[in-house]
Amino acid sequence: MAQSTSSPVERPLKLLALDLGAESGRAVVGSFNGSRLDLEEAHRFANVPVRMGGTLYWDFPRLFGDVLTGIRAAQQNGPVASVGVDGWGVDFGLLDSRGRLLANPIHYRDSRTEGIMQLATQRVKARDIYAQTGIQLMPINTLYQLLSMAEAHDPDLERADKLLMVPDLVHHFLCDSAVTEYTNASTTQCFDVAHNDWAYGLLADLNIPRHPFPDVVPPGTRLGPLRADVAEHVGGATQVVTPACHDTASAVVATPLDGSAAYLSSGTWSLIGLELPKPVLSDAAREGNLTNEGGVAGTIRLLKNVMGLWLVQEARRELSPDVSYAELTWQAAQEDSWTAFIDPDDERFLRPGDLFGKVRAFCEETRQRPPADGPGLVRVLLESLALKYAVILRQLRTISGRSIAAIRVVGGGSQNALLCQLTANACNVTVLAGPAEATSVGNLIVQAMALGEVASISEARALVAASWPATRYEPANDWSEAHQRFGEIVLSLPKIQGVF
Repeated sequence: MAQSTSSPVERPLKLLALDLGAESGRAVVGSFNGSRLDLEEAHRFANVPVRMGGTLYWDFPRLFGDVLTGIRAAQQNGPVASVGVDGWGVDFGLLDSRGRLLANPIHYRDSRTEGIMQLATQRVKARDIYAQTGIQLMPINTLYQLLSMAEAHDPDLERADKLLMVPDLVHHFLCDSAVTEYTNASTTQCFDVAHNDWAYGLLADLNIPRHPFPDVVPPGTRLGPLRADVAEHVGGATQVVTPACHDTASAVVATPLDGSAAYLSSGTWSLIGLELPKPVLSDAAREGNLTNEGGVAGTIRLLKNVMGLWLVQEARRELSPDVSYAELTWQAAQEDSWTAFIDPDDERFLRPGDLFGKVRAFCEETRQRPPADGPGLVRVLLESLALKYAVILRQLRTISGRSIAAIRVVGGGSQNALLCQLTANACNVTVLAGPAEATSVGNLIVQAMALGEVASISEARALVAASWPATRYEPANDWSEAHQRFGEIVLSLPKIQGVF
């Protein structure tokens, strides 16, 4: 890394980021000597949901077991000074009064929220929900998961003493904490973005009990040491520190931004947005279904969620499980351009299963020729993603009043050269790709800030830029025809565009 203004430590300070993704998780050790951060993966593990009794669950005990394995592996070459967990948003676990997990967290792709968002907006106007929370209306949001439980009179909801988001749940079983970190709380649509507290009035209007909602703490909070039994199991004690627990918030910390760049955190989900000093709750932002999520150091991430590389993951799982993502993308690059488009955010694509059939049905409904095979399908998916990014970029420009000259792509999708080039073409801006490890880097940076080793976000981003030079993609070709067709096929058909 570039030279830091922090005083160098005598030997590298070891920090551990536990990054939980919807498809896999990783334990990444960061060695920081005051002027350089080096990364080493200590453990990687699958995160496989389980369908049981008609419900799709996360396998939390197995996930926690892999967390412990990751901490133990990280400490084999010496103790780590702190550990912090980041992960996806919206999903949660419920604890009883003795701190025990009442049930495995339910996956956001479970069908229990079907029709629930519409029920919520019958009771509370969508305008009023947005005015309080500033969050994009999506059926996966915590608010609608909780409403589905309330409507079903689920006894776990009444018995619950605490509701913890998934990273906070891991922290709880590591060190007995019972708080929620701000960036992840802000994703729930249960949080009042203007008053920095839970939206208790909204919860009451929807008959969702308020008693399980815990205190909210900022990123960089020291939660305490590992439980004695955990420390013994993993080979030594360490401090638990909240990073930016929402994985996108961690990724944005490690994204070298300036006032003219948007960010695109590209993984299972795509999150494209701007970093702003305060939320935007205007009618235009609400009508554009943009979301205001909390960031580090008092910032707001004005963004929109797009279905993302989940679509490619599903395509590979269904049609080409023995072909690597790199090979599948290379095959897609050989396919013809603009043969068909889909709306990545059509609700039919949210649930797993039969992606090829769903894409075929979408194409038939919109009078397009469906893709014939896996590579053709992936080409359609990637081009559709790039065009959806362009639509959102126009919204962000209009609503924020900012000029956007570049997109900083971070996360696993930054390694997909085809998608990066298609994004540059569709958005007609420079794309700067990397680091792919932005979420882990951002997690580690916030821990280093909490321990006094990094002074500020701007300092941290300068170090990131010096350590991980970006790959540059310039726009090529005229995509005006593609934009016109995409608009005619997708954006003009509300019944196809779905609820997003």
